[in-house]
Amino acid sequence: MKPHEIILYPLMTESATRLIEEENKLVFIVNIKARKADIKRAVEELYNVKVSKVNVLITPKGQKKAFVKLHPDYKATDVAIKLGIL
Repeated sequence: MKPHEIILYPLMTESATRLIEEENKLVFIVNIKARKADIKRAVEELYNVKVSKVNVLITPKGQKKAFVKLHPDYKATDVAIKLGIL
């Protein structure tokens, strides 16, 4: 899959904002078939950052949500500003 097929859109909620500011994490809605390794590769390619960890969950609506923790050298706030969500 191509990176744009994996990452559908960034999620911007109050709790996602807290994760960006406090835990250096970004939250995305991703393709239901994407694996953690696919998500990591797509985020690294699209946003030119280094990812240290990816956690996923399936929402009650049937969407897949990915919590992407960035490497300490990169700031999630900078990426969020580029995306226009902060």
